[in-house]
Amino acid sequence: MAVMRCLIGLAVAAAINAVPAAAQRPGDAIAGLWMNPYNSVAVRAGDCGPKLCGWVAWANAEAKSDAREEGVDPLIGVALLQDYQPSNAKNWSGTIFVPDLGRHFSSTITLLDRDRLKVKGCLIGGFICKSQVWRRIEHLPDA
Repeated sequence: MAVMRCLIGLAVAAAINAVPAAAQRPGDAIAGLWMNPYNSVAVRAGDCGPKLCGWVAWANAEAKSDAREEGVDPLIGVALLQDYQPSNAKNWSGTIFVPDLGRHFSSTITLLDRDRLKVKGCLIGGFICKSQVWRRIEHLPDA
């Protein structure tokens, strides 16, 4: 009986290890902490149901003040990246909220490499766009 349990355990382990890396959730590569290019806001990206979202995890005093002027207070915890769905392995489409403007824009995010994420927001059907490259960080800055 012990041999049978051992064989079943090995079969289960082999089946789990046989699952390809591509079977991971699409947002796994983006999950984690990201800092904007101005070092003023850090976003924690992760799953929100079957989609990908990102919430403000840290912000400097100026970013908090700018958001407060648009009625967003507190800024920490606000969903900036909303309802992103994968277009392919490195691109997602969704909505970005810009707190200091108090507006939502259609958006795409592109994983440039493991540590760089291009975030693009557009208005007027994609004719006017702005993009930033965010960098992955391991820890939030000191408060």
